[in-house]
Amino acid sequence: MNNKKALPILFAIMFLVMVGFGIIIPVLPFYAEEIGASPLQLGLLMGVYSVMQLLFAPMWGRISDRVGRKPVIMIGIAGLALSFFLMAVSSQLWMLFAARMIGGILSSANMPTVMAYVADITSEEDRGKGMGIIGAAVGLGFIFGPAIGGVFSKESLSTPFYIAGAFSVITFILVLFVLKESLAPELRQGHLKKGKSILSAFKGPSSILFILQWFVSLSLSGLEATFAYFGAEKAGLGTTSLGYIFMIMGLAGAIVQGGLVGRLTKKLGEGFVIQLGIVISALGFGLILLIDSFLTAAVFLTVFGIGNGFIRPSVSSLLTKTSAAGHGSTTGLLSSFDSLGRVIGPPMGGWLFSVSMGLPYLSGIILSAAAFLLYRIYTLQHKRRVAS
Repeated sequence: MNNKKALPILFAIMFLVMVGFGIIIPVLPFYAEEIGASPLQLGLLMGVYSVMQLLFAPMWGRISDRVGRKPVIMIGIAGLALSFFLMAVSSQLWMLFAARMIGGILSSANMPTVMAYVADITSEEDRGKGMGIIGAAVGLGFIFGPAIGGVFSKESLSTPFYIAGAFSVITFILVLFVLKESLAPELRQGHLKKGKSILSAFKGPSSILFILQWFVSLSLSGLEATFAYFGAEKAGLGTTSLGYIFMIMGLAGAIVQGGLVGRLTKKLGEGFVIQLGIVISALGFGLILLIDSFLTAAVFLTVFGIGNGFIRPSVSSLLTKTSAAGHGSTTGLLSSFDSLGRVIGPPMGGWLFSVSMGLPYLSGIILSAAAFLLYRIYTLQHKRRVAS
């Protein structure tokens, strides 16, 4: 399947996956509370999904290098559907935890394998564009999903879970009948013969890019976990206003990833785009400290969202070009570092906010500066390696 046909299909797949995932976001806290979850248990329920993704994403990426992309994507989507239907029928807290764990373990196959598929079908010149399109699909799914979940939760709190499960079943059928395999049998055999471990992706200068992405994920998840409190305190923002602000930010990020990333990486290279994204993100963090109204919150958070939108697709693209491991192993490990940021970021952001409400955003500036410095170190090491 050529990339002109495959990329729109991959966009649709990831969009549907993330709509399904997003549908349950506004509902799960109330659903868990109805079953009897305490605030601590709710936090654990939200976190256990990211922990499972942290642990299992590299495994699925490696498996996709050995058996092909399509079967692994199908496992991930089937696991997502199963977890949604299990949550819909959960009557006790342990059932919700089991469903979230199953979902985290199996659905961690989706993102790294789809990104590996993009790396398989794109030239190095167009890699950034392909990764950006997938990033845009994820962003748009997160915009539409919560809105759908909020509307249908008025009927019953379990209804959004059934709808999310239905979205996953539709996505599974799309993959089964429309998506072709991207990894040729001889390439799969090549990965089997090499027998490299997952950690072979974390060698040389490339290892710095994984840590850079972890810093970016840490700062983003710290912001997401605390901005509701910060916005309420600084600008009197309520839940509806916050929903609109995050929607605007997500839409801006999706437009950047779907349109600008590909053009800029093709013309100026991934390195320039990564650094540009880090600088704009740091500026966004600084501006967020100055919010005093809905308008300033929307504009300043959008600045941050644009910067953040430049980084992940460009890092993914650069890693798949430079890593010694297979595309699946590389993108799986990258997803794991992303998840590590989402596990540590929210409690770290919450703790910083409890010390002083501006600290999560000041720490975001510091993490951005550290990420920028890491990229400069990566550049020096990469040049030395090429020269030798």
